[in-house]
Amino acid sequence: MLYGEYKLCLVAGQPFFGAAEYLAWIAFVSSATMATFSVLCGYPSVKEIILINIAGDDKPGLTASITGILSTYDVNVLDIGQSVIHDTLSLGILVEVPAAAESSPILKDILFKVHELGFSVRFSPIDIDDYEHWVQGQGKARHIITLLSRQITALHISALTDIVAKHDLNIDRIERLSGRVSLTHENSEKSKACVEFSVRGSLADMASFRGELMQLANKYDVDVAIQEDNMFRRNRRLVVFDMDSTLIEAEVIDELAKAAGVGEQVAAITERAMLGELDFIASFKERVALLKGLDESVLAGIAQNLPITEGAEKLVSTLKQLGYKTAILSGGFNYFGRHLQQKLGIDYVYANDLEIVNGKVTGNVTGTVVDGARKAELLREIAQREGISLDQSIAVGDGANDLPMLSIAGLGIAFRAKPLVKESAKQSISTLGLDGILYLLGIGDRYSK
Repeated sequence: MLYGEYKLCLVAGQPFFGAAEYLAWIAFVSSATMATFSVLCGYPSVKEIILINIAGDDKPGLTASITGILSTYDVNVLDIGQSVIHDTLSLGILVEVPAAAESSPILKDILFKVHELGFSVRFSPIDIDDYEHWVQGQGKARHIITLLSRQITALHISALTDIVAKHDLNIDRIERLSGRVSLTHENSEKSKACVEFSVRGSLADMASFRGELMQLANKYDVDVAIQEDNMFRRNRRLVVFDMDSTLIEAEVIDELAKAAGVGEQVAAITERAMLGELDFIASFKERVALLKGLDESVLAGIAQNLPITEGAEKLVSTLKQLGYKTAILSGGFNYFGRHLQQKLGIDYVYANDLEIVNGKVTGNVTGTVVDGARKAELLREIAQREGISLDQSIAVGDGANDLPMLSIAGLGIAFRAKPLVKESAKQSISTLGLDGILYLLGIGDRYSK
């Protein structure tokens, strides 16, 4: 116990400090050192601010017991927080003791109670100037950093928090969003891990910060997303998806081309288009022309066997439960988009109409081709129709023709994307399935099934 340094630390529930020892300590303080100790406890003309930290095995009733004691002394709670890790509880309460009251009886009552319950406690007096400095910090910018991977190690967290510290950001909160991991039933291919960091402070160079996070992600094969912690983050209302290589793990036009015997030719054009090396509309019409003569029955067979992307069904069903509107905005074909719409429960589908005459593909498309610019236009139209701000929208895609809609959405996510798209988008997910997007919304596994 260091009086002169304005610090008091008491531990209850330990062999070296029982109730008898505490009573002896109170008597000693009252008779011999009250002049010094009055700064800490019981000087009636000065309000005191005390931080109470309690730790121990989690059990019901602790918070009720402690706040019940505080309420009998008309104590004002300035801040409170609690966390539990592996059944070990940590509770912090910042309190203001009224000028008319003395803190020593309060501390005594709390000490006896935590001793009775088997917890440890620490009391730390807070200087009024330090407290006011803390209050003034609430106006600082805040960001949410989300770390995602199949498995998160101490190395990943160390590397991330080193970058955070380098940019003079303070971590206010760390929370695991992914579910508990079994060590006896491991499945590393489908496992998910996510830790969310709430950080406070002004970023002098956001571009540099994002660049360092991207380097970290590439080096350790993890995903790192950073978002401004604002009112829109937890208030999204519309999600639009690309279809091919996003909602499904295939490029439909390539599957059609294989059936038509021109697979290699079309796949090569598709790859160059998705990389942004070719004009999308011109390359699309060139590929469709190669499908001329394909029997309509082939489309039904391909539609029935489309491989749904990992996490897609969980993501869409969760979004529906939360009242989100969903849409497919695809440079592919409506035939397959409508199939997915029925299977997943998507609200809107906009794609291209493959012309079929007498049961055969003509090699043409009808109507306006859905390219990158059209996707952005459709996102605006749907948002306006639903009365939703673009800041409340999310766009997800993997190709260069998705960049226009990713750039105007409140949250643009490059999903398992081509390098150009990943570098250009503000957020990206490459290590997990589509349900990893829920983590970016702050939705943990406990809230999604």
